[in-house]
Formats: sequence, C-alpha cells, structure tokens
Amino acid sequence: MGKMVMAKSKLSYEESRRQRLEENKKRMEALNLPQLAQALKTTSSPKPSPMKRTKPRTVEKQMVVVRRSSRVANLPTPVYKEVVVDRVMIPRKSYSSRHRDLSNRVYASDEARAEAMERAENLESGLGSDHPIFVKTMLPSHVSGGFWLGLQVQFCKEHFPKGDEVMTLIDEDGDEYPTIYLARKTGLSGGWKGFAVAHDLVDGDALVFQLIRRTAFKVYILRVGRPEDGNKL
Repeated sequence: MGKMVMAKSKLSYEESRRQRLEENKKRMEALNLPQLAQALKTTSSPKPSPMKRTKPRTVEKQMVVVRRSSRVANLPTPVYKEVVVDRVMIPRKSYSSRHRDLSNRVYASDEARAEAMERAENLESGLGSDHPIFVKTMLPSHVSGGFWLGLQVQFCKEHFPKGDEVMTLIDEDGDEYPTIYLARKTGLSGGWKGFAVAHDLVDGDALVFQLIRRTAFKVYILRVGRPEDGNKL
C-alpha cells in the first residue's frame, strides 16, 4: 500500500515537471527567445579582423624661403666672395754675391762712432733746411741679425703717412731701394736689409736721411773710420 502511494506521488511529480517545461517552452516561443539566443550566440563570437596594413611614412621635403628684412627685400641678393687684401710688399733682391762674413765683424769704438756722428751732423747742416732731415748711427741690430731700423717717433708723426707705406731709399749714386715702413712700429722692415747689405753698412756708420718726397729719402753714408766718405752731394 505504501509503495503504491510513493509511485503515484512520483508519477505526479514527473507529470507536473513535464507540464512546467511545456509551459516554459510555450512562453519562450511566445516571446521569440530561441531566435534571440541564437542571434546572441552568433554575434558574441568576434570575427577575426584583417591585419591592418600601415603605410610607410614619407617625409616631404619643402624648400623654405628665407625671409629678408623689408629694408633690403628689394635689393639684389648679396654674393659673398673671398677678397684678397693687397699687402704692402716689395720685390726681393738677391745679395748672395755681396754676402758678408759677420763672424769676424768688428764693433766700433766710442771714439770712432762719435767721430762719424760729428761728420754726419756737419753734413746735415750743409744740406740746409728745405727738407726734413735726421741723423742715425748704426748699431749691430741695424746692420746684422734682425735688420730692423727704428726711426725717431716724433719725426715719423710729423712727416710720415699714418699707415704702412713703401718708403724709397735713394743712395748717393741715385740707386733706389724700396723698403717697408711700419707705422705702428715707426721703423723700416722689409727692404732695409737689402740696402744695408748692398752698402756694406757696419756698426758705427752714421747715416743722414733727407726726406726729399713724402715717401722717399735721400741717404748719405758717413763711414766709421773713413773721413773721406759722405762728401758726394
């Protein structure tokens, strides 16, 4: 009797469960849920997207116009060139045949130097005052080694050009020797060696410089120990 009751109750449970499933199915069909579920299932799986193809970057070159000031906009574009500045130069002369052996050179005594200087001053007085004149006694640095002749600063300021210039030295025979005058150093540089070697100048000689033109000197040489020199006017 008890087994029959249990079987009957089990059957009623299965029947009620089947009825509920049927009812739920009918409700889902009424709401069109199966089709929606299938659609969601289809769209939920993402489609593989094709690989993005990136184009290589290209750098575009453009010509840029340089802006010019309005003040010079209408003027021609300047052209820069190398400019060679002329320097004061003189031609070199060869004095190899007149080369002197200075290893045995003799320095003038104070008495001989003073005597040559006295004769130069007497000659200066005889030349008059028409042209500016100064006297210079030769030292070893003037006639050997450096061959640099410094001049009187005040004389240069009063009578010489303000800038570097070619100064011509004219000896007693009328021969001309171009030299370079350096205004900042107030002295004769290039060319002076040629004049000194050509005239065998030695320590103690006295020279009279007479400015006959703006850039030309007449030069008289009074030899140390040789009183007969310097008399050719």
